[in-house]
Amino acid sequence: MHIGNTAGVGSVIAKYVDRQFGTHSLVVARRVSDPVGFTTYGDLWNNGPKMFTLKCLLTARKYDIVHVHYFDKILPYLKLLYPGKPVVMHYHGDDIRNKWKLRSKYWRKSDAILYSTLDLSEADTPKHAMYLPNPVDIDIFHPCLRKPEPQTAFHLSYNADVLAQTLARDHGLKLTIHDWKTEGRIPHRKLPEILCNYEYYIDARRSPDQALLRVPLSKTALEALACGLKVITWSGSTAHELPPENHPEEAAKRVFSIYLGLLERTRNKNQGPKA
Repeated sequence: MHIGNTAGVGSVIAKYVDRQFGTHSLVVARRVSDPVGFTTYGDLWNNGPKMFTLKCLLTARKYDIVHVHYFDKILPYLKLLYPGKPVVMHYHGDDIRNKWKLRSKYWRKSDAILYSTLDLSEADTPKHAMYLPNPVDIDIFHPCLRKPEPQTAFHLSYNADVLAQTLARDHGLKLTIHDWKTEGRIPHRKLPEILCNYEYYIDARRSPDQALLRVPLSKTALEALACGLKVITWSGSTAHELPPENHPEEAAKRVFSIYLGLLERTRNKNQGPKA
């Protein structure tokens, strides 16, 4: 069971683990937290925070493993109700960036910790936490069927428009910026259609406090690469293809291996020492 679905990562993992290994996964998120439709595999619940939490805790009883995204506050309650059930905590960005020590009272309750971008590996990151590169759903994001207009670039506005304009100018590109605050959010399934109008995607973002996010490639950038675009990063370098570690089959293999290890550890713990 996946609780939460940050950037749709839960949907991608669940879909490809089920497809490759014959498991049965449920992804749940609050409808209000998914305005663009990231939950392409799973269910959206029309609940407030308290009812959503209660419903998740009750539903978790039916599943062998609980994989939590972002919502680490639910971990103590999961472990109180199901002390023997393996729980995975998966962090994705601002939920844990520069907060590892602050949120240790939550992640310490989990049996495994995953984080999705290398910039989240900090001095306070627990040694047993594992880096799991963001997977891309290649059923949705696949090579464009048409050629884009040459020397064009697209940028989603995340507090770094000036940097994006500088990068576009340095590469001689005609830039289109989509400001979701004024133009509205782009539905997730419509994003490939928009990306395919451009030759490049410019991947520059700042956090709400204006700090430049030095992430090698954002999830949107990875999706652009899967569509065949070239990506210009915040540092000015250019990526040309989706890295192998971001293919969903690779993520599914790694996650399923983690699941099997947790289940084996749980079985050994429950059996106790042999006489």
